[in-house]
Amino acid sequence: MTTTAPADGVGSVPAAAVISACLSAQAGFPARSRVSRVFGRSPLSVDSRPWYLGALGELQVAARLAKLGPDWTVLHSVPIGERGSDIDHIVVGPAGVFTINTKFHDDARIWVGSTRLLVNGQKTDHLRNSRYEAQRTARKLMAVVGEPIDVYPAIVLVGARSVTIRERPVDVTVLRDTELVRWLTRRAVKLTADGRDRLAEMLTRPETSATPSGASSEPDLTAFAALRREVGAARRVRMLWGTAGLLGGIVLAATLAINAYSTLLGG
Repeated sequence: MTTTAPADGVGSVPAAAVISACLSAQAGFPARSRVSRVFGRSPLSVDSRPWYLGALGELQVAARLAKLGPDWTVLHSVPIGERGSDIDHIVVGPAGVFTINTKFHDDARIWVGSTRLLVNGQKTDHLRNSRYEAQRTARKLMAVVGEPIDVYPAIVLVGARSVTIRERPVDVTVLRDTELVRWLTRRAVKLTADGRDRLAEMLTRPETSATPSGASSEPDLTAFAALRREVGAARRVRMLWGTAGLLGGIVLAATLAINAYSTLLGG
């Protein structure tokens, strides 16, 4: 089983920051009416939906990373600044230290070049942000260890319809979540067991990570679980309505066909 941060320590809760942001954005949104529930309208607000999808992506990647063996340590939602920014996942294992930037792009078409990553044809800052996260982590570790530490950034895509790699970026790996564990475990060994443990411990120190002032360290997981159930129920209702509409269309078409056939026979 993969090692994770202590239950009460930095990096112990996957998607902690985005779950908190999602619930905060959702807090002022009015509850759905009975009619909205009957027709399966999503309970998510326009503001909370991106955070919600981001949380789902991070949780899915966290589940993938949990399949790594005991030689690996995984930290989640690690604070890196005073403005509430965080790194989705930091992984320490035989192959080194990795920063994982999870991106949930539902049903999107992703295009990757050497210097840019497009989502449905739109430019993003994904590559730049991933480089920054790795560089900042490396600087923090060097300040504590006293020597340079290589940190490798990766962008992990969740939910994309297609991913086209035209040219791979030199310094950032881009891959789907289904490829992540295999990619990590097949890399060359760079760290000893003692070195891995030392770096993993340092990443949880206050001087290495930065918890934003006034921020809650623990998101309301119960509230988020309830929101997920509500979103799932609404989706199922919409699917039922869609199925009913399809069946209704088939019945109508069959009725019209029978009537037309009867008219022809009668003629």
